[in-house]
Amino acid sequence: MTKPTELASLLHQTFGFAEFRANQEAVCVAAVEGKDVLLVMPTGAGKSLCYQLPAIARGGTALVISPLIALIDDQAAKMSALGLKVGRIHSGLSREESRQVCRDYLDGTLQFLFIAPERMRVPGFAAMLAKRKLSLIAIDEAHCISQWGHDFRPDYRTLGQHLQALRPTPVMALTATATTEVQRDIVLQLGLQGVAKFIHGFRRTNLAVEVIELSKPERHAKVREMLLNPERRPAIVYAPSRKDADAMASALAVEFPAAAYHAGLDAGTRERVQKEFLAGRIEVVVATVAFGMGIDKADVRTVIHTAAPSSVESFYQEIGRAGRDGKPSRSILMYSFLDRKTHEFFLERDYPPLDTLSKIERGLSRENEIHADDLRVKLKMSMDEFAPAMDRLVAQGVASLDYSGNVALIGEDSSWRKGYEAQVNFRRSQMDRMMQFAAGSTCRMTSLILHFGDAADGARACGVCDVCAPEAALAQGFRAPDEAEEREMGRLLRCVGERGMSMRKLQEAVDPRMQMDRRDFEAMVDALARAGYVSVDEAEFRGADGKDIRYRKVTLTHEGREWEGEDLVGVVLRSVVSKASKSGKASPKKKASVKPDAVALSPSEEKVADRLREWRKGVAKELSQPAFCVFPDRVLAEIVRDMPATNADLLQVKGMGVAKVERWGAAICGVINNGAAPSVERKVMPRVVVAQAPRPLAATAPVDNLEKELKIWRMRRAKEEGVAPFLLLTEDAVRRIVMEKPSNVDALGEIDGIGKPRAEKYGAAICEIVTGHI
Repeated sequence: MTKPTELASLLHQTFGFAEFRANQEAVCVAAVEGKDVLLVMPTGAGKSLCYQLPAIARGGTALVISPLIALIDDQAAKMSALGLKVGRIHSGLSREESRQVCRDYLDGTLQFLFIAPERMRVPGFAAMLAKRKLSLIAIDEAHCISQWGHDFRPDYRTLGQHLQALRPTPVMALTATATTEVQRDIVLQLGLQGVAKFIHGFRRTNLAVEVIELSKPERHAKVREMLLNPERRPAIVYAPSRKDADAMASALAVEFPAAAYHAGLDAGTRERVQKEFLAGRIEVVVATVAFGMGIDKADVRTVIHTAAPSSVESFYQEIGRAGRDGKPSRSILMYSFLDRKTHEFFLERDYPPLDTLSKIERGLSRENEIHADDLRVKLKMSMDEFAPAMDRLVAQGVASLDYSGNVALIGEDSSWRKGYEAQVNFRRSQMDRMMQFAAGSTCRMTSLILHFGDAADGARACGVCDVCAPEAALAQGFRAPDEAEEREMGRLLRCVGERGMSMRKLQEAVDPRMQMDRRDFEAMVDALARAGYVSVDEAEFRGADGKDIRYRKVTLTHEGREWEGEDLVGVVLRSVVSKASKSGKASPKKKASVKPDAVALSPSEEKVADRLREWRKGVAKELSQPAFCVFPDRVLAEIVRDMPATNADLLQVKGMGVAKVERWGAAICGVINNGAAPSVERKVMPRVVVAQAPRPLAATAPVDNLEKELKIWRMRRAKEEGVAPFLLLTEDAVRRIVMEKPSNVDALGEIDGIGKPRAEKYGAAICEIVTGHI
């Protein structure tokens, strides 16, 4: 057996790698030393090597249990190409081929044996494996073991029972998606002893996540629109059904090489699509959720979901197919609240009523086995009704099902019913969490990381998602609010109150007659949240029936409480191509309206407007903001119409506040009056005096005091510059400053999310605040 200290040499000899990737070596050492291991590592981070190298180092044969035939075949082919001796047994092979693999195993000629989990139910198979001592047992996609996982499979659930005969061989459970609850369940169900846990980051720094609410009829056109750009291909598009996958693939194939992939296609077609996608001859695969597991295509640039998945875990696993080469990539989720109803339908199909399960239970016996088909006929049940109910009874440990199809009663403890109901409620909560993620207004990557409980991450904003960088969004645009929308958002802020309120009650307060479409209202809340005026969090209360009811709560931030009715700074609204009504049907498009005060510009005025647009474009580029965040077109038109010559004149223009005039007044007047060349030189402007002093800070909470003072400074400076507060310092950057307390500009620049340019510009002011709290 290779010593742990020799693993680096073995890595180079076998796989050709000069060194380990991050976190791999410690996992391999633990496995070589014979420890049980739980490994949670992101897709594309090198999980497979973490069981392959230790297995080779320990000598003998390793058993690898994997859920999909495509995954088994892909891994086996790669390992065989490296000269490793690999066998595989699954339903896609003939009986004689499977028997030959068993003989090779017993002869000791295999280094790796791949099987699907249901193989362990074959009578005598576990006993055959026990005739030789295995070097390692690797269980891939281990989240399938847990009833709290997003892809629970009954055959995985029973693995722990079968593994007892193969101990003391060390077991390694691997997955890319496991919450802390699922991690605990994996350890419990597999009976892992003295387990070495390696839970490594869920953050994908090169992946921009974007979410757009669209009705179903709008989604196909949006997918086509985004993928017409060849830079966004190769791509994987996840469709909710086989029918959708076929229809979309046919439509896309007119523009570029595209194909469908789902279980309704024959094995030959699926294999051809997979190979041509890997080879680059097919650029886009439109698939149901099974596609992509274990498929090593590093250059997928875009992953699109045309409907919300059933859980955040499923979503995270599927977006993990993008950007495995480390280059910038994007995930786009299209959703509507009707997607929730679709998943509810599938839940009711896959988790039948308790009465149905009880009916089957009563037909079973502990003493006498009966074939499943005979039992179904006896109970006068259809296959669609019987099959899912039988699966759930096996998963709950009520019944046993062998490979021949014989079923028997295991126990008569009625407590399984509570467990079953808890599991159904948990599935519903997963759907709720997915919809809450989609509707969220905080950094997408941070939301995913917090969902998985990655405490070591620090939960910093990603800087690239549609929340952090709206100007870079592909599926949607952003625009400045019009005057009516600004008034509505002002009313909204006044209605929130100190204690906050639920999204629904807030809409009722702002719009008592409920005339505003829910999406329009939530878009305003979303805009205020991104600008830092409110926060939107998930909350819950216990209902009369004892069940926890989740809702979205809107609360004022410090900036929101300090707002005194002036212009809302940095607020931008999502601009959707076409809106959908609550019923999910496309609303008729409204005709463009012309404002009564709109007038045609003269040739000389048009020249001034062009110069102002060019100047605005330069300022926006330096600020990394959309141009309308400097001032929107309606304000530009007002400026051209009034032709202000001084700052005082400019202040009279509707839409130009004190902060913007102090910041850019001289430059704007210069462009208007002198035709001066656009200048984006940034000047340090005098601090705007705020009439109301900030509330005194409690001396007993130094950390809170520092954070509050930094946020007060951020709000004032943002008003001076006419930008959103989060563009100066994100919430994450503020927290990091509070934690690290930099005493000089260089130290500030080293903080993640600050950088040298920002430190040079704002460092003196920030460090002065910080040193006052040290």
